[in-house]
Amino acid sequence: MSTDERTTGLRRFFERLTASEAELDAQELQRDSAKCGAMPAGQCRRGQVVSVSGRLRTVAYTPRTNLPTLEADLYDGSDVVTLVFLGRRSIVGIEPGRQLTARGRIALRDDRKVIYNPYYELEAPR
Repeated sequence: MSTDERTTGLRRFFERLTASEAELDAQELQRDSAKCGAMPAGQCRRGQVVSVSGRLRTVAYTPRTNLPTLEADLYDGSDVVTLVFLGRRSIVGIEPGRQLTARGRIALRDDRKVIYNPYYELEAPR
């Protein structure tokens, strides 16, 4: 084992030791997202067709005057993408804490990244 490998291993150990729980969770989400080949949400730009993977933080039914909307915030450790399901009041399996992968075109709404009516795959509960 070389000196560089030992130093890197020690550095990682102390980073994990001093990191907050939120930072460790974000790192784990980023690793999981990279494993499934998804693009980090922090790198997504408007107009791109992307695949993002992460954990749902919040799910909210937003009644509109002419169209019900279900909105879910997907966090992958780097940024949040809001998934907007138009015409839906609820979707079985779309609930806070659930892991999923979503595919669609990134749009911006109020300077937030949004995917309207994404294709999605739910991951098995952990």
